[in-house]
Amino acid sequence: MFKENRGEVLHGILLIVLFSLSAFYIADFQWVKSLSLSPLIVGIILGMLYANSLRNKIPETWVPGFKFCTKQILRTGIVLYGFRLTFSQVMDIGPSAIIYDTIIICGTLGLGLLLGKALKLDRDTTLLTSTGSAICGAAAVLGAEPVVRSETHKTAIAVSTVVIFGTLSMFLYPMLYRSGILDSLTPTQVAIYTGGTLHEVAHVAGAGNAMDPTDAFGIAGPATITKMIRVIMLAPVLIVMAFCLRGSNTEGQKAKITVPWFAFGFILVILLNTLLQSLDFLPQDILSSIIYGKGAWMEKFDTFLLTMAMTALGADTSTDKFKKAGAKPFYLAFGIYLWLVFGGYALVKIIA
Repeated sequence: MFKENRGEVLHGILLIVLFSLSAFYIADFQWVKSLSLSPLIVGIILGMLYANSLRNKIPETWVPGFKFCTKQILRTGIVLYGFRLTFSQVMDIGPSAIIYDTIIICGTLGLGLLLGKALKLDRDTTLLTSTGSAICGAAAVLGAEPVVRSETHKTAIAVSTVVIFGTLSMFLYPMLYRSGILDSLTPTQVAIYTGGTLHEVAHVAGAGNAMDPTDAFGIAGPATITKMIRVIMLAPVLIVMAFCLRGSNTEGQKAKITVPWFAFGFILVILLNTLLQSLDFLPQDILSSIIYGKGAWMEKFDTFLLTMAMTALGADTSTDKFKKAGAKPFYLAFGIYLWLVFGGYALVKIIA
């Protein structure tokens, strides 16, 4: 791609960079923060606005630059996402959260496949929507896209569904908590329920802080850790998915498996992050501000890469493609959503 029309490709990448910078700027507005809309979500919205307005005025030779962002940039962002996690976080919350997250993920994926088949929805949209709902919203959809190898507009549709229902839950759960509907749950159960069923990390953080702003009741922190456990499970899910999606060639023999190597990179980065934080002789204050701390430069850089990928996806998604997909993807996401809200509530009372 870079050997031919390298300048045109760079033009496409630079356009996505410009939109991504704008997404970061907009995401810093207070009213946008109050909705817990991350730069990733703002980026895909900007990309979709561009796709349905100015896209025809941009040379088609720039499109490979967009593709580069949805492939190479995306995979790099997923790998670097591991610097936000450590395996020690898993031990802090206990085995109940791990068991709960495992059942939620398996149940969501299984239900999603059944609903997708009942709705006669295509395989790619079904898998992307189910994976996003099961694990970590938009980031999981982006992680599954190279494995599923779907069309970009299907990825954008899946992202849209998980964002809509995840945002709804971010407001619903605090309302349920304040109204007393969740009084039958202990604070730990509320935390596991919140972290185990909300779609995005930002949604969990928003709902947890709304219920327990100072973490005095042990809800906000454990909810985030429970969510992080789900994020860690993204790698094994992608690996299993890669094996399940292997096809057959024209001679009936099994085709070569597409191994999501970036998933292994994701796990290795988590291991590296865990090791760096455990070595006392390293300058932890410096490393925290640069690599693995909250708001560290690595986190900001990774968020920017993922925002670029989301923006590029949006830039290839027109309203015509949404109309062509119809309402079935949203029916699927709604069915999964009901399972997460009601099934997750019943399950947490049994396990946690």
